[in-house]
Order: sequence, then C-alpha cells, then structure tokens
Amino acid sequence: MQKWLSVVGIGEDGLAGISPVGRSLLDQATVIVGGERHLAMLPPEDPREQLLWTSPIADSVQQVIQRRGQALCILASGDPLCYGIGVTLLRHIPITEITLVPAPSAFSLACARLGWSRTEVETLSLCGRDPALLNAVLYPGAKILVLSADKTTPSTVAQCLTKQGYGNSQITVLERMGGPQERLTEGIAATWTETELDNLNTIALHLHPPAFSPLSPQTPGLPDTAYHHDGQLTKREVRAVTLSSLAPLPGQLLWDVGAGCGSISIEWMRTDRRCRAIAIEQHPTRLQYIANNATALGVPHLTIIPKPAPDALKNLPEPDAIFIGGGITTPDLLETCWQALRPGGRLVANAVTVESEQTLFQGYRQWGGHLTRIAIQRAEPVGKFLGWKAMAPVTQWVVVKG
Repeated sequence: MQKWLSVVGIGEDGLAGISPVGRSLLDQATVIVGGERHLAMLPPEDPREQLLWTSPIADSVQQVIQRRGQALCILASGDPLCYGIGVTLLRHIPITEITLVPAPSAFSLACARLGWSRTEVETLSLCGRDPALLNAVLYPGAKILVLSADKTTPSTVAQCLTKQGYGNSQITVLERMGGPQERLTEGIAATWTETELDNLNTIALHLHPPAFSPLSPQTPGLPDTAYHHDGQLTKREVRAVTLSSLAPLPGQLLWDVGAGCGSISIEWMRTDRRCRAIAIEQHPTRLQYIANNATALGVPHLTIIPKPAPDALKNLPEPDAIFIGGGITTPDLLETCWQALRPGGRLVANAVTVESEQTLFQGYRQWGGHLTRIAIQRAEPVGKFLGWKAMAPVTQWVVVKG
C-alpha cells in the first residue's frame, strides 16, 4: 500500500514553522488529526475533517486505522518519534505506509537554550509515567531533561530530588519553547515553590553532589544498604557475579524466580532502560520489599507476580534469561524453567545448601553448562584487630539453552 498517513512535527511557532515538505503533506490531506492545541493552529475556515485525540489514545489510533487509504495528516509536537505519537502508531501501522517529518524535539530546544550537549544529557518522559523513573538516572553532575506531564510535574521532581539527597540541585523549567509565550524559570530543588507554570513545559536538572544519598552506580553490585530486606538478599559481591553471568542486553526479559527483595531483577533493569523483568515471589512481606526497592531504585515498572513457582510461571512471556535464587528444590521448578527458556537463553541458579547443590548438579549432568563456587570473605573487627569472616559459599550454575 502507498503511503497514506503523514505525521508532521509542529512547534509553538505554528504553521509558519513547518518545513516545506511537512506543509505540502498537510495541504494534501483530507483529514487532519491532532490535539486541541494543534488543531487550533489551523485557519478557522479550514473545511477539512478534523479528528481530536481522545483518551484512551488507543481509541483514536483505531479511528486513524479505519481511514486507511485516505490522505491523513497528524500534527504532532516536535519530533513524533521522541516519546511521541509516532512510536505508538508504528506499533500498528508499518513504516511503508507512513511519512514522518520531525520538527526539533523539546530536548533539542532545551539544549539550545541552555548550551548543553545533547549527547551528554539524560532524557526522560514523565507523561503518563511514574515519577520514580527519575531515581534511575540520578548521579552527581548529571544533566537531565524531563518532559512534564503538566504544571505540577516540576514540584513533584523537586520533591523527589530532595528526598534522594539532591536538594541543592538546580532546576530550570522551560515553558512553551519556540513560541511567543516562551519563558524560563530557575530555582533550587529544596526551595522550589513555583506553581504558576504552563502545562506545556520541559524540566532541566543539573545535579549537585548529594547531601546524604548513597551512590547508585549503573553497574551491577549496589551496596546491600540500598535494599530493604529480611535477610533474603543476594549479597553485593555475589549479585555482581550473578548479573555478569546473566549478561543482560537491551530489551531482554528476565524471570527472577524466588526474587526475595528483588535485587537481581532490579539491577537487571537498571543496566538499560529497555530491559524488562518479572519478579516471582510468594512471601507477602518480601513482595512489599520488592515494590519499595523497585520504586526507590528507579524501576517502578518491574512486574511482580505474587504466586509460588512453578505455577506462577504459566502463560508468562518467553524469557531471554532466568535466574533462580530460591526454591530450586521445589518439584518441577527447574524443568519448568528450562522448558520455558527460549533457545539461546541463559539460566543462572545459585545454591547455598547441599540439597540445592544436588539439584544444580542434576541439571548440569542433563543440560551442561558450568558450575562455579563463589566464596567471599569480609574483614570485620575481632577485638581490637580485624579478621576475615567468611560468607556462606554460593554454588552457581550457568547454562545456555541450545
């Protein structure tokens, strides 16, 4: 099918700022789609059919699909593929039927106003997303650009920064960039009180060193103190080795079976914002620990299944990797995990008891892989001196499904 749908980026300067190609596509369209703000930019006498985005957006997307073959033009803010409607449309309509004409994104405009290098900036959208996502990109010196949901988002972000120890960081709110009502408001997170803002705004953050927050590096092996737990925690050193064995790649899905406080699935997701994980845990208190830890460490979209395995594994999406951190001696658990794992996927299991080691060895004999004994000692006070205290050794089995 020929291209029938065009998505044209438009800024606060309205029709005058659209590129010649975008203007040509808009002029040829018989149906124009957009938000209330975008459709208001059209001449009042324009006789063509107009479709206004509604909530849920899926209903409006279906209206667009139903007009397949007609000449439709969608007016979209800035770059349609930067947290925009273009991403949603491409899940339903092939690119061979769409022409995309981007305008400068809010991120590009903000960098131009502030003199920031776009390649050195963290970007995030909080439009319809949990503000806790911000926690995953906090580090001293970071420059972060955030798309706001509305005029209340800057206050929410300021409170989050202050709670995480970054209260002395600089906040700049850029409103309606590129238009006659553009405005820039600056302040400090801990003392931020500005509420008279436009709903269309972008937040720029420059983080100063934290007052009290522990560092949260992107590499695996966060401090044990970063987690709330009841003792069911894969310790820092073993956790780092385990994540290395799991070898996460962007976009991959992990099953964390017997998740405890969720440390493995949380750090899997922190390696890349596209990584996904499902934490399977049946203990009520630990379920709350998982949810709290995921929020505090910036991955609130972690999926939590509050059921025992292997029953909880039925009908879950096919995983790229599976970690079994607890309950490996449960009947049929290991077999169920192996059958569910996609070809080429990795299974990593840790054991600390003789019985669980025996289960690992049985799996090793049947499916191969390799076994490793991890022994860690930490220096602790012995009277006036220091001595080495051994942690319980961990046997780790790693296997790739052929």
